[in-house]
Amino acid sequence: MGQGLWRVARNQQLQHQGYGGQGYLTREHGRRIATNNVPNTSHRKQAQGGIDIYHLLKTRKSKEQEGFINLEMLPPELSFTILSYLNATDLCLASCVWQDLANDELLWQGLCKSTWGHCSIYNKNPPLGFSFRKLYMQLDEGSLTFNANPEEGVNYFMSKGILDDSPKEIAKFIFCTRTLNWKKLRIYLDERRDVLDDLVTLHNFRNQFLPNALREFFRHIHAPEERGEYLETLITKFSHRFCACNPDLMRELGLSPDAVYVLCYSLILLSIDLTSPHVKNKMSKREFIRNTRRAAQNISEDFVGHLYDNIYLIGHVAA
Repeated sequence: MGQGLWRVARNQQLQHQGYGGQGYLTREHGRRIATNNVPNTSHRKQAQGGIDIYHLLKTRKSKEQEGFINLEMLPPELSFTILSYLNATDLCLASCVWQDLANDELLWQGLCKSTWGHCSIYNKNPPLGFSFRKLYMQLDEGSLTFNANPEEGVNYFMSKGILDDSPKEIAKFIFCTRTLNWKKLRIYLDERRDVLDDLVTLHNFRNQFLPNALREFFRHIHAPEERGEYLETLITKFSHRFCACNPDLMRELGLSPDAVYVLCYSLILLSIDLTSPHVKNKMSKREFIRNTRRAAQNISEDFVGHLYDNIYLIGHVAA
């Protein structure tokens, strides 16, 4: 009974002070309006003194609603830098939005030269109607043709004026290109020994350790899967080129092209022995030194030991 009378008296007091249902809502609405007006006043004050934070936030929101930045509104050099990270497919898609920017010759020239580092047409005066975008499409088509039929691919490049009909130009093109199928390339080089000779001379093995130089050589000219005349030809050409690039080292170690040939064969056999899961009893360092020095007696034991360590730590020379 006492609690009920207290509640009635309290409700009457709240109504008298204006906190009834209607009065409370009116006061709360007024308080919220006043609170919302405070930041606006602060923004105006900040605008008078310097940075308009409200304007920056509003601008940022409008840009987020756009979804992406319009490259045409940026400085040209910045737009070209952004587009230079795209591949050919994405650049073609970008040309649907920014036609003038994405079709720029410098962008397509960069794509051509980063994929096909050397073409005879690069060093010629461009013909009428030439464009690097069209050249990219032709180079891509020619590479696909080469990967199906190497001879037809080379003939395609020549017919379009991309390559000159000379072994040296073809060798430079192969040396600076990474889009050609290595199996088809191996077949082509086996048939075109004149191109192979020029391709070998493009390698510079100066001051390189023998196993590392052999790895670089086989990265450009892949070794056959089986022993045979072609592998012997590759190792012979490599041996002569390695000696020509390091004449002082050859004199210091007392090595000849024939000795380097023996070492290369030993390194290939050791690579197979150490990396093949089918070989259970791996060749030891002592065994490798003994077998190698038996074939080439003038080679120092320390040098042969370093060869073994390189293969053991880094891996196959023709992988």
